Amino acid sequence: MRLHELAPAPGATRARKRLGRGVGSGLGKTSGKGHKGQKARSGGGVRPGFEGGQLPLLRRLPKRGFTNIFAKEYAIVNVESLEVFTADTVVDTALLKQSGLIKKELDGVKVLGSGELTRKLTVKAARFTESAKRKIEAAGGKAEVV
Repeated sequence: MRLHELAPAPGATRARKRLGRGVGSGLGKTSGKGHKGQKARSGGGVRPGFEGGQLPLLRRLPKRGFTNIFAKEYAIVNVESLEVFTADTVVDTALLKQSGLIKKELDGVKVLGSGELTRKLTVKAARFTESAKRKIEAAGGKAEVV
C-alpha cells in the first residue's frame, strides 16, 4: 500500500447536502427550512435552553451548594512516587516540579500515604497525611511542614 492508495472504507464518507440547487434535488427552494417563521430566517433560531417564553428548566430547578473562594488546592504526591529519589535527598517543591511528579505548585504540595517508602528522605511540603508522615519517618526520613 502506498500513500496515494489510502482511502476511507466504503460507505464511511457521504456527500454533503447541497442546498438550494433546484426542486429535483429534494433540497431546493426553501433549502430544507420549510415556509417562513423564525427558524427559516437568516441568522434565525433561538438560543440553547430557550423554551418559547416558558420559564426554562435551568431556572425552574433549585440552586444547590456553593463554591468556597478561599479553599486551598494542593498539588498531591503519593509516598510511593518518592521512591524515584536516591537516599538522603531533600525533596522540596522545586525538585518535585523538576522531576515531573507535579505540574503546578498551586497552593502548596500535599503528601498522601499511598504505597510504601524504603528510602531515607527529607520531605518538605505544605501538608502531610498522618499515614504519609508515619511512612516517611519509619523509613528513617523527616517530614517537614513548610
